[in-house]
Amino acid sequence: MEVKINKDIREFTESIFFGLSMRQFIFSLLACIVAVILYFAFKPFFGIETLSWMCILGAAPFAVLGFVKYNGMTAEKFVMAWIKSQILSPKRLYFKSTNFYYEIYKEDIENLQLKDVRKPKKEKVIKDKKLKKKLKIGKEKIDENTNENI
Repeated sequence: MEVKINKDIREFTESIFFGLSMRQFIFSLLACIVAVILYFAFKPFFGIETLSWMCILGAAPFAVLGFVKYNGMTAEKFVMAWIKSQILSPKRLYFKSTNFYYEIYKEDIENLQLKDVRKPKKEKVIKDKKLKKKLKIGKEKIDENTNENI
């Protein structure tokens, strides 16, 4: 005698009637009841072909609710999760970054920046004589040009 055991125990479903679980059986029964009600309600108004399509379309949602699982959730859980994520939760998520290191050392950084502002900058001393002459000549030309434009 051989007994089949599921690899994942959470996947186990007990079959009650015709190999269906209780949930599947109840929703199948509900789908059949809806189809019969639709048939007798619309029989005087439509032909057989149209009536059969109406019964199929009316019973299909109930059959789907019993058999479909999406990401391990039954149809009701999936609908509730969808409503929660799409309707109840906000659509736009705002992210504001926080630099903890900057927050910790904020005062030190500001003090260093203030010290840099307070210190006068020293002019660079040029030791090369030829370069000094070129810079002086260039500076004089710039001064002459600015005087002419004024």
